[in-house]
Amino acid sequence: MIDLYTWGTPNGRKISIMLEALRLPYRVHPVNIFEKEQFEPVFKAISPNSKIPALVDDEGPNGETVQLFESGAILIYLAEKAGEFIPSDPQARLECLQWLMWQMGGFGPFLGQAHHFNRFAPDASDYAKQRYNNEAQRLWQTLDTQLSNKQFVIGEELSIADFAIYPWAMRYEWQHVDPDKFPFVKAWMERMGHIEFVQRGMQIP
Repeated sequence: MIDLYTWGTPNGRKISIMLEALRLPYRVHPVNIFEKEQFEPVFKAISPNSKIPALVDDEGPNGETVQLFESGAILIYLAEKAGEFIPSDPQARLECLQWLMWQMGGFGPFLGQAHHFNRFAPDASDYAKQRYNNEAQRLWQTLDTQLSNKQFVIGEELSIADFAIYPWAMRYEWQHVDPDKFPFVKAWMERMGHIEFVQRGMQIP
């Protein structure tokens, strides 16, 4: 059985979408980040960086229990475990992994900063808001260009890159982004939003 430690954030929803897509049985353990539960010793033993999501699988490699933190690592692990949503072709696999890393290194962290300064920082400077909102626009344009001739992020097939990027795109209002200005991303979001396992994953916990 897989145990998922998560909360209702884009990073958490990446993994619940993936688990729903794979049809794997799993238990959900909400970690309320507003109540600082991510800093409790029992959770830090699984996720040393005190960030959700984290995962424990008692049927890991060689039948041993595996504990994982970092959403990108979890997505790769689950994709390789199931043999789904990551290409077997080496070139296509690299394409998938580079867009996953793009999300991990840019589309997530910089949009997260936009969320912080737009919604949660009581004394946010105009400079901070402008910096991260401008970067949000640039990142959305990068994604729009990538999707201009593709159904999904790396081509005609869904991959973990889609699962990683979609929950962040769905917080567009927090980023002061108008999806109408990015028509290819908007169409992709609509396609993703009609997939039943994506809908289920977005509701967890």
